[in-house]
Amino acid sequence: MTATPSAKIYRPTPRNLARLARVLAEGGLVAAPTETVYGLAADALNAKACRAIFRAKGRPANDPLIVHVASVEQADTVAVLNDAARKVAKLFWPGPLTLVLPKRDNVPDIVTSGLPSVAVRLPSHQLFRELIRLSGRPLAAPSANPFGYVSPTTAAHVFDGLGKRINHILDGGSAKIGVESTILDLRDPKHPVLLRPGAVSREALARVLGRKITLHRRPVPAASAAVSPGLLERHYSPRTPLTLVKKLTPALIRKATAREALLFIQKPAVTGPNTFWLAEAPNAFDQAAHNLFDRLRTLDNGTWSHIHAELAPGADALALAVNDRLRRAAAKR
Repeated sequence: MTATPSAKIYRPTPRNLARLARVLAEGGLVAAPTETVYGLAADALNAKACRAIFRAKGRPANDPLIVHVASVEQADTVAVLNDAARKVAKLFWPGPLTLVLPKRDNVPDIVTSGLPSVAVRLPSHQLFRELIRLSGRPLAAPSANPFGYVSPTTAAHVFDGLGKRINHILDGGSAKIGVESTILDLRDPKHPVLLRPGAVSREALARVLGRKITLHRRPVPAASAAVSPGLLERHYSPRTPLTLVKKLTPALIRKATAREALLFIQKPAVTGPNTFWLAEAPNAFDQAAHNLFDRLRTLDNGTWSHIHAELAPGADALALAVNDRLRRAAAKR
């Protein structure tokens, strides 16, 4: 007999928000929506609570957490904000941008994988910010899914993955963006580094800073401490084998068997029972990003023996983010 999952899904009423904020203030875990993906939140200054995140996810201790705050002033209580950080925060916060900065002494080592830096973000999702405000705590929150699996963009996704490991899930509907935040390393403001692509583009950040931004290209080895999440070579991965191609050509489509799924960036002219897509129109990369993780989960829950996915064309910020997630999802096991 299968055990009944223990997680309860809460509607976002004022009463439920107050209850869940108390859970967080008392050292508990709450899965909650952000504009990027759903996060598994805990009091970022409570080492015991943050260790519970790692246990629930099966997350290795060398993969640090992002600390979420409700204001720039609160960010300054967990990180040392330099002038460059304040400049980009003024334009891109609240929003899908994480900054890596020197940490304050009050941030536990478990949050930062023992490193002297911390990843910090001010999300734009009103429900998540309300939880921060009501709990009175900055909240550490990686994606609310078993470590390494496809990120969750709905409360149902969280329930499917962590329903037997956590007790509280706040339902805020489907995540608006659908892929994780851009991560910018500003520990040395003279040499900014883009660690992970997201909705905020490298070009936009470079314009604000008036500097070239280096792109981090080397995956972090599995045994090493990463300066931020999202740097491991294999991540966001379905159980079904995934292969990437630049474009699904007619020859590749004809070669695929009936049990092999074909995942296009935009809807193809000819479709079939094994044909899936992320966007309805060309260059609709916001739609592609929004649908990416949901589509990968749908395919993974089917009977497909293999998934063949094509990469997004061009240099749009969300196209690059989609490709980054697909490449890590397809990395060798």
